[in-house]
Amino acid sequence: MLIVADDMGYGDLGCYGCPDIRTPNLDRLAAEGVRLTNFYANGPECTPTRTALMTGRYQHRVGGLECAIGTGNVGRYDDAIRLAARHDLGLPASEATVVRLLKGVGYTAVAYGKWHLGYERKFSPIRHGFDHYFGPLGGGVDYYFHCEWDGTHMLYENEREVYREGYLTDLITQSAVDFLRRHGGSRPFFLYLPYTAPHTPLQRPGQKPERPRTQENWNQGTREDYVAVLERLDEGIGRVLATLQRRGFAQETLVIFFSDNGGTRLARNAPFSGYKGGLFECGIREPCIMRMPGVLPAGVVSHQVAISFDLSKSIVRVAGAREPADRPFDGIDIVRHIASRRPDMPRTLFWRARRGQRTWRAVRDGTLKYLSRQDGQQVSEYLFDLARDPGEQDNLLDAQPDEVRRLKRRLAQWEKEVRPAR
Repeated sequence: MLIVADDMGYGDLGCYGCPDIRTPNLDRLAAEGVRLTNFYANGPECTPTRTALMTGRYQHRVGGLECAIGTGNVGRYDDAIRLAARHDLGLPASEATVVRLLKGVGYTAVAYGKWHLGYERKFSPIRHGFDHYFGPLGGGVDYYFHCEWDGTHMLYENEREVYREGYLTDLITQSAVDFLRRHGGSRPFFLYLPYTAPHTPLQRPGQKPERPRTQENWNQGTREDYVAVLERLDEGIGRVLATLQRRGFAQETLVIFFSDNGGTRLARNAPFSGYKGGLFECGIREPCIMRMPGVLPAGVVSHQVAISFDLSKSIVRVAGAREPADRPFDGIDIVRHIASRRPDMPRTLFWRARRGQRTWRAVRDGTLKYLSRQDGQQVSEYLFDLARDPGEQDNLLDAQPDEVRRLKRRLAQWEKEVRPAR
């Protein structure tokens, strides 16, 4: 079972030190499993991370999905604009996704929640192998009216537009609970549960407005609103986990929770810097919790550097499937690494994020992180030692020029290796 939050800050859970948000269910999950402190999303926005999660590979290999698909199926940088113009902006069904690999070894696969991997029908979850889908196809949607800020209704069941009354977090939770109640247990299952919370608009449960949010008031809200949205998410996850337990599935189920990217200014991003959309730590450093009784130790905190497509590799291996020989995964099996109690090992991880004329690039190698932000012809560069300076306040660019050159060479070589297929 793979649970994904949307735009949550690193420090927004009680088990990550949050003082003002009550998250007893996720805190309990962490106490029963492993909590990771050096976990990253593959991108600082929704679509890129979800692409990497589904394919087990850097999202750049697919093409056009380095930025969140915009409201109304809008491409937000040159490659995405080109693909949108020919109705090709999305994750192609020809990709060897985690879903297809699990289906190949007998799994039932269902998805309840946010998709954001293409508006066109040919990119729908059903075309990627899910047996059943319910949720919004796009990015952020109104929690009560289930539309984007331009008024487009986005709620679907399989490939059919549907209208349901209710708070979106609750509808997603209920879909997962209903599936677990009716699942016979004769076949293993993959339950993908990508909530929209706490993505904007920040609408509290039990307070339905007279009309949906629009572009003008979409991002309005307070920390208190954010807290209410996130606490309802934790309650929903608690209901799903309780149903998993009552149905007798908990002891044999790998449960994973993480957030797709960093939080906005209302999130608690401490002790790191930055926000969603950028490659400073708070744009990509995420909470991650994993539980698998009898395999993963309970109550463990792991400082191993990991990234979201590591989860893809672990899920495929745990399910008894194999990654495709012609499209090998880019990550490591993080579940096996922690279950085997291996010592933490250094990793080299890469990022590139594009929107409009802005391009972010970053590489983390060991504890060093090189970061650049290009706006047109203007480039800002940074070098940080995350072991000594996790808040990225001390730029070592001038102090360590040899390391800067080395990391820039590695980054350039990686960019050549992940050139898109389309």
